[in-house]
Amino acid sequence: MRTQEEMSSVPCCLRVSRWLRAVRILGLLGAAGVLGAAPAAGAAEAPPPTVEQRLAAIERQLTDLADRMDQVAKTSDDVLWYERVGDVAEIQKVLLLGPPNPKGKETYGIENKRHPFRVPTYVFVPRTLDRSRKHPLLVLPHGGVHADFTTYHANMIRELMAQGYVVVAPEYRGSTGYGRTHYEAIDYGGLEVDDCVAARDWAVDTLAFVDGRRAGMIGWSHGGLIALMAVFDHPDKFAAAFAGVPVSDLIARMGYSTDDYRELFSAPYHIGKPANEAVAEYRRRSPAWNAHKLRTPLLIHTTTNDRDVNVVEVEHLIQALKAEKKDFRYKVFEDAPGGHGFDRIDTVFARDARKEIYAFLAQYLKP
Repeated sequence: MRTQEEMSSVPCCLRVSRWLRAVRILGLLGAAGVLGAAPAAGAAEAPPPTVEQRLAAIERQLTDLADRMDQVAKTSDDVLWYERVGDVAEIQKVLLLGPPNPKGKETYGIENKRHPFRVPTYVFVPRTLDRSRKHPLLVLPHGGVHADFTTYHANMIRELMAQGYVVVAPEYRGSTGYGRTHYEAIDYGGLEVDDCVAARDWAVDTLAFVDGRRAGMIGWSHGGLIALMAVFDHPDKFAAAFAGVPVSDLIARMGYSTDDYRELFSAPYHIGKPANEAVAEYRRRSPAWNAHKLRTPLLIHTTTNDRDVNVVEVEHLIQALKAEKKDFRYKVFEDAPGGHGFDRIDTVFARDARKEIYAFLAQYLKP
């Protein structure tokens, strides 16, 4: 789900008016038979649908409408990328391949293991880049349980272009804007991490001017979790990582989150069970419980007034890394202005915080 900050980047023209919503819902009710319809002349009357059937039809229609609106929003925001960063970046959107979706529907007798998952991925290359030599790469996964990579990130992309980074931003499984199949392929802290590592591998294999020895991971919130798990499991592929306000402990998170949030994880197409019934599975997907794997230079930022990822999660991660005697850097800001998005917004404080991030990355990724 998008945060309020990310939703603010959606153009006003895409915010459907109350009137238009009402008209569409009425149309859906009519299509589902809820409002009733007179039988054709001479036709035998069919038994009326039950209330349960009517509600199920409405739910299917509304789900389809929500998916279509996500796709419209995605298409519109893709156009805005060229407006907002096209002057400094060459932009592509490619389809690369991640691991197969084990929950996918077998079609024509073709097993899931024979059908890799397609991952739409943004590619940003500085327009001034000298392609005759190698340059560092950053993999930047978006945050949110079900969200996408939007122009909310435009200010950071502009800054990274100015520093000469090639940036890839994968729309890993579970992202919105690509239909129900992509949405329900979600695998939080699991195969989505492999999708993002696949984006790194694609860039190294495909872009001749990318230096695979100088690849980094950078992400915030859910993207911070992905960055951590990627370098934990693939230390040989990344030279540095930054995790901002990272989701760090899913077990603790399920404890203080709302029922609606918990249902995203226990949905039948996702983990399928709440944390109290699958403790080991939730631990497997949590950075704080995998701290022993760290071998990559790492910087962590968090703040005490985060209303999304409570600071207790990140404190657990920090304590776990210290207990494992890992060499890493971290900073806990005291009530940083902006809360969860304090170092992503366009303020003096945020820009200064990002300068610290960029200086850390440059230490390991710049020649």
